[in-house]
Amino acid sequence: MIPTLEWTDAGVRFLDQTKLPLEETYVLAEDYRAVAEVIRTMIVRGAPAIGVSAAMGVALGLQRSQAADIAQLDEDLQIICNTLAATRPTAVNLFWGIERIRQLVRALSQEPCATIPQIQQAAVAEARRMYDEDIAACRAMGAHGAALMPHAGGVLTHCNAGALATCGYGTALGVIRAAVERGHKLHVYADETRPFLQGARLTAWELLHDNIPTTVLCDNMAASQMRAGKIQAVIVGADRIAANGDVANKIGTYGVAVLAKEHGIPFYVAAPWSTIDMETATGELIPIEERAAKEVTHFNGKQITPSNAEISNPAFDVTPARYVTAIITERGILVPPYEHALRLGTEQAVHVLHV
Repeated sequence: MIPTLEWTDAGVRFLDQTKLPLEETYVLAEDYRAVAEVIRTMIVRGAPAIGVSAAMGVALGLQRSQAADIAQLDEDLQIICNTLAATRPTAVNLFWGIERIRQLVRALSQEPCATIPQIQQAAVAEARRMYDEDIAACRAMGAHGAALMPHAGGVLTHCNAGALATCGYGTALGVIRAAVERGHKLHVYADETRPFLQGARLTAWELLHDNIPTTVLCDNMAASQMRAGKIQAVIVGADRIAANGDVANKIGTYGVAVLAKEHGIPFYVAAPWSTIDMETATGELIPIEERAAKEVTHFNGKQITPSNAEISNPAFDVTPARYVTAIITERGILVPPYEHALRLGTEQAVHVLHV
């Protein structure tokens, strides 16, 4: 288990993913503002990890609250939640994590005998429960999705949807891990994922850590590798899945999906149910985070673009549902039509969905 994040008595401890793969260091967030900064600066990243980090941030803020009564605690709760919600707009797990703790606290606050220490302890316990649930969900995704992987051959992935993007094991890489554990002979092709290089820095690091053969590709190499017959499947994670099955993921995912369609290669998405946003009808309505221009203009602290060049740096793009062969969740495998499959999966605790 790669220790992406963990609750400690001193605060929330994060593996600093901005320093990987050359340096394995940790950051201790001792209050909710520090957790918000860790999320904003991508010390922790990946939708599932962001969701649990946000929940722990709310719990930490409540634990540190000096509120004298329940009303004051509720005011503190609102400030804490607003601060964390303002960090990154695209990953719906962020808001899911915040809302789960908020609803718990407000429900407990309505109980006539509730005390502030009891509420604080319950919030911490719930955040830690969400951590365990995330790992269990990743392992369930792996179990469901492993059979979709080729028994031998190349699998391409974009960005990092592994243990580093979750509390452990991973979503897309969890499926790959599970397939390898079952004896599949896979070679992973990891897009470097410009401009933040999550594939080159993070995916390659954790796969090699597990002795899974990995080749890093420049983002513009995927088409030639597909044409050469080296790629038998594509699997990626997601930051938000709309009610119609449109998928928001790291910028560049849409292009990979189009290429996979052209070459007749299955394109899979692996994500926990907390990434599904039934309140957003289509991908066109998903807010896309625009990150700092410096991520594009500079590399290792050195400027690489002309000073007067205009910069666009959207962190995500949206892949229309028609390009997605299947969505792998902890509840099972969903296939088109996704509107029906997602609605059914929301209403029922179905073990495996082949809808």
